[in-house]
Order: sequence, then structure tokens, then C-alpha cells
Amino acid sequence: MITTEVTFDELAALMKQAAGITVDPEELKDAAESPFDSFGLDSLGLLGIVGELENRYGVSLPPDSERCKTPQEFLNLVNSTLTAGA
Repeated sequence: MITTEVTFDELAALMKQAAGITVDPEELKDAAESPFDSFGLDSLGLLGIVGELENRYGVSLPPDSERCKTPQEFLNLVNSTLTAGA
């Protein structure tokens, strides 16, 4: 079981790495319920983040991970999957 949780800081770093989008982690946290597209992240960019997380943690994320609409929804799904060890 993985006890590490993906944070807003890590998500912001992944957005930069996988999609080339620079977002302040605090801004991301403050606007956690805002749609990803308000940060300039599209579904393809989110798919890149999903792939990076799957490689990093060796866990397959649910097929609908890239359909998450907000950072909070995405982190909830990712972290519940990681802690469940699925």
C-alpha cells in the first residue's frame, strides 16, 4: 500500500512537466474546484499527468482519471486509488 498522497505542489509540478503549464501551487489549491481548462490544461495534458503518475507509483489509475474536471476531483481520485493500492 502506498501512503504518499499527491499534493497540489506535486500536481502543479506535473502540469509544468507533462503539459508545459506553469501554475502556482497556492493558486491551484485556492481554486481547487475550478475547471482544469481555466488553468489552460486540456484532457491531453491531463492524460500525460495520469501516465506520469502511473509510471511513478507503478499503479494503474482508473480509466476515467483523465475525465476529471477539477484539480480537487483529480487529486481525490488519484489519492484514493494510491492509498487503496489498486
